[in-house]
Amino acid sequence: MKNTLAAAATASRGRWGGAILAIVAVGVALAARFLLEDLGRFYYLPMLPAVIATALLARRSAVALAIALSIALNLVLVTRESATDAATNAVMFALVAWGVAELCMGLRKLRDRTDLLTHKLAAQDALLSTVLTTVPVVTLEIDGAVRRMNPAAAQLFGVDETTVRGRPFNSLVPAFDTAAVYHPGLACGALESADGHWSGTRVDGATFPLNIQCGRVPGPYGEDLIALCLTDLSRWHAADAQARELHTQLNKVWRLNSLGEMAATLAHELNQPLSAAATYLHASQMDMERAGPLGDSARRTTELAKAQLLRAGKIIRRMRELLSLEVRSLDRERASSMIEDLGPILTMIGAAKGVTVRMNLQGEADHVRAERIQFQQAIVNLVRNAVEAVGDRPEPDVVIIGRPLSETQYAISVEDNGPGIAADQVERMFQPMTTTKSGGMGLGLSVTRTIVESHGGRLVVARSALGGAAFSFNLIREAVGEHT
Repeated sequence: MKNTLAAAATASRGRWGGAILAIVAVGVALAARFLLEDLGRFYYLPMLPAVIATALLARRSAVALAIALSIALNLVLVTRESATDAATNAVMFALVAWGVAELCMGLRKLRDRTDLLTHKLAAQDALLSTVLTTVPVVTLEIDGAVRRMNPAAAQLFGVDETTVRGRPFNSLVPAFDTAAVYHPGLACGALESADGHWSGTRVDGATFPLNIQCGRVPGPYGEDLIALCLTDLSRWHAADAQARELHTQLNKVWRLNSLGEMAATLAHELNQPLSAAATYLHASQMDMERAGPLGDSARRTTELAKAQLLRAGKIIRRMRELLSLEVRSLDRERASSMIEDLGPILTMIGAAKGVTVRMNLQGEADHVRAERIQFQQAIVNLVRNAVEAVGDRPEPDVVIIGRPLSETQYAISVEDNGPGIAADQVERMFQPMTTTKSGGMGLGLSVTRTIVESHGGRLVVARSALGGAAFSFNLIREAVGEHT
């Protein structure tokens, strides 16, 4: 019935709907007036329901039309003693009818507002019910006893709500002390624990990290209750542990790669003087042979020295082989996944300089051949250099761009809006032991280039569209159906 009236009211509030309603209502009222003629003489009284019906369902213009029609019909159908009498009755009816109409329209507005508020409250109640269904919530007495626990909280602790009702909450969260967290002026907020997070205990004895939001709520009898919203931090801690493990692996790979690059450089630099020394000793042996028996003793000693020099060269080459960049098989990987997994580490690198590292990666057609850890180490090296280059900029910007370049190549670029690289420094900057940083070893870009080359690419530097440097390289793409 209520919906029918609402639909009728909506239809009658149109431009012509109200006028039609007023005419029909007055017509029905006039017919009722004729039916009541045998019971007495009725003039304006039967017309009042027509005005009320119009006021409840239409606008003011329709109400005015209903009043005007009622007065006009009465003036035509009822013979008055004088014009003054007719005018007086018409004015009185108009005033009374308009007052009743205003009251009806006020009631209609109040009804409409009540319906709107009811609808909003129903929507908020549905939203609150959804939240309370999914978010673990525990209500405590002031003494810390569990008053109520919703199903999500019961599932979190692995208990039945009826079995924990009345039990102290610190039986589930041992470090929780109600007296320490509750006071008369308690406001909503996060509760801090000594360890940085709370530890909950499940029914099987397993523990898990918790975040607790606390607030005061009134009880059904006016008493104070404590409402706790709980958040299971297990996934966050697992993700944090995974990020730390990845960071440890990358540091280990960096150290090994740096040692390998240093060993290669030292082997190259030491090999020449060792070879020269061996040549000089060989020449000395030839001179000693010409001296005859007098040079035999010195020749033997020189031979021993030569043997040690050759042995030193072999040791250096062997160390170079052991510490050189490990050649691993390239697996099928997604470039976007490898870079996105570095998110926490890149955030930490950028935070040290107040830089936000952006990612602009095309996730489609990004299957490549790569050794995951080595590739990630190369990206970390390039991003770290970019962050250091823009650290003193008023609006630093570092972005990692990844996109398919062709059917066989996927392009990776790390760009910044720093000062860029001078043209005469481009080739020199990739040489080992070359650095512009105080305390730097000059191995970062050299190691990065070696990693890129082990992936079949070539590390190049150019001017970035951001205004700084752009270090880019390509990876070999692998079609989805190629991997077996």
